[in-house]
Amino acid sequence: MQTTVDDYIRQFKTGYFGPLAQMARLTEEMGELAREINHHYGEKQKKATEPAKAIPEEMGDVLIVLLMMANSLDIDLTEAFEKNMDKFQKRDQFRFERVDGRVGEKKEK
Repeated sequence: MQTTVDDYIRQFKTGYFGPLAQMARLTEEMGELAREINHHYGEKQKKATEPAKAIPEEMGDVLIVLLMMANSLDIDLTEAFEKNMDKFQKRDQFRFERVDGRVGEKKEK
């Protein structure tokens, strides 16, 4: 995904925006996603004049902007994902009730 986004961005002289501009874009896209979630699952209904947007479309926008930001900061998201999943799997292995019924060992104080 990062390569596809990079190929797209490299078509344009502007290139990647700076980190603060990208953070602003990411925040904007997250707000749009939050709005759609609120309309779909919350009490706030859309106005009749508002266009219909889908949650997957808004998630896609968030993902694209995140990929752009990672590329511009030279961050390999596959590597970041693998490190974070390893951390979650170790730290939170028994944090929540498991489907398989396994429980973790209690640590001594």
